[in-house]
Amino acid sequence: MDLPNLFTKEVVEGVIERINKLTPSSQPLWGKMNVAQMLAHCCVAYEMVYTDKHPKPGFFMRFILKSFVKKAVVTDKPYPKSSKTAPAFLISDERDFETEKKRLVNYIRETQVLGAYIFDGKMSHSFGPLSDNEWNNMFYKHLDHHLKQFGV
Repeated sequence: MDLPNLFTKEVVEGVIERINKLTPSSQPLWGKMNVAQMLAHCCVAYEMVYTDKHPKPGFFMRFILKSFVKKAVVTDKPYPKSSKTAPAFLISDERDFETEKKRLVNYIRETQVLGAYIFDGKMSHSFGPLSDNEWNNMFYKHLDHHLKQFGV
């Protein structure tokens, strides 16, 4: 089963509407991150696409990720609550809510405008080439998991 398509304007606007319900005082239903850290955490997936901020994993680690982690990330099966995250996604410093919210919304909109065809076969930082559906599942599932974490 496919997840809602983040390459469509309607789905993107629905996700942004959920993000806009967050406030600096929004509290998590589970987990340790505050809301600004969660928004920064969600930006990491997009930073790996649009920036060189995060080093690519080496050959052995990429093999492990492709063999054992990829399926959990790119399928439509939801993440369990309080599941472990990769080191690059750990946000422990304080972040500014409005800055992180704006960055995340901009990344989501940029991805939608570029379109699914740009992502079909595009190399993932960790998993090699992914289909547009796998990219969508990865992006949507991660956002949905954390928006639900904060009750929106």
